[in-house]
Amino acid sequence: MKKLLSLALAFVLAFSLVGCNKDTPASGGNTGGTFEYALVTDYGNIDDQSFNQHSWMGLEQFALEVGGTHTHYRPVEESTDGYVTSIEMAIDNGARIVVLPGFSFADPTATVQERYPEVKFILIDAVPTGGAAENTYAIIFAEEQSGFLAGYAAVMDGYRKLGFIGGMAVPAVIRYGYGYVQGAEYAAAELGLPAGSIEIMYAYAGTFEASPDIQSMAAAWYQNGTEVIFSCGGAIINSIIAAAEASEDKYVIGVDSDQSYQSETVITSALKELQFSVYTALKLDEAGEFPGGVVVTLGAAEDSIGLPMETSRFNTFTQEDYDAVYELLKTDADGLATDMLKDSTEDGTPITIAGLNATLTYVVVTDAN
Repeated sequence: MKKLLSLALAFVLAFSLVGCNKDTPASGGNTGGTFEYALVTDYGNIDDQSFNQHSWMGLEQFALEVGGTHTHYRPVEESTDGYVTSIEMAIDNGARIVVLPGFSFADPTATVQERYPEVKFILIDAVPTGGAAENTYAIIFAEEQSGFLAGYAAVMDGYRKLGFIGGMAVPAVIRYGYGYVQGAEYAAAELGLPAGSIEIMYAYAGTFEASPDIQSMAAAWYQNGTEVIFSCGGAIINSIIAAAEASEDKYVIGVDSDQSYQSETVITSALKELQFSVYTALKLDEAGEFPGGVVVTLGAAEDSIGLPMETSRFNTFTQEDYDAVYELLKTDADGLATDMLKDSTEDGTPITIAGLNATLTYVVVTDAN
């Protein structure tokens, strides 16, 4: 995917750690205890190999480039009060910009953006409750488009029995899953497959952490014929990879960042440009152009989602195939991108997609344990 700062600047202008119970700085931070740039995680830590880690990498890349002091905080309590406490700790320790990755920060950001108007906030995957103030820049991704590419590529590459395990039924995960099944359906229709050709097992694990229960569920799916599982949610991929590696010819699709390095069973990953988006937001601030009050959605049109074709392990799905379908998303051919969520369900189970299911069979698992 293209990573051009000028493109990001033009796009934005078109719209007009340390755990909180510790005192030592995170990697890259100074030892003096005052940090200009900070990131607060919600679920997990900055080594989750996914969302938090790549948001942190964007902050760290910028801070190291400009020589800025930086650190991260992990709340002791996963609640609005817990998040606000950690954000306030970052501010008390000198943060003038705080990066907040995750839907859980919608309410906390609404609180702190009013309480600390002198501090700037970069919110990822959420909009502050009540809207973004002039000191807040909110970035949302079109995860459904990235999920679409993953589902499309899997079917075009020959897989017919797919799986989806989401961490929790939160907006970003729902969008990934919703696009995944539509991509699979789109590819099946393009190939002219008969009804019932594609089967998708679908579940939410109720956690973003690895667990024996998730591994057991994935193993059971693989044993019953599922060929590839889209792991959509932080560290749960570790459990799904373990199940795939213990099986024969079973595979995994990663999420958020390129997770191919974790295992040869990872055939591709549904990406969003977390690191680059955080880095770009900080560069905008450095240039005196912080996009406060802006809520932006980044998708294929902004080259901000996709698959890492250079590291993907497809059998027959080629770069040319990928470029062709990406262009359809990028240009919104026949409303492909804009209409993708029009029939989505609030509970995260994409089983009422109008016009689809001609070739799909769903098995929705309501209990992941």
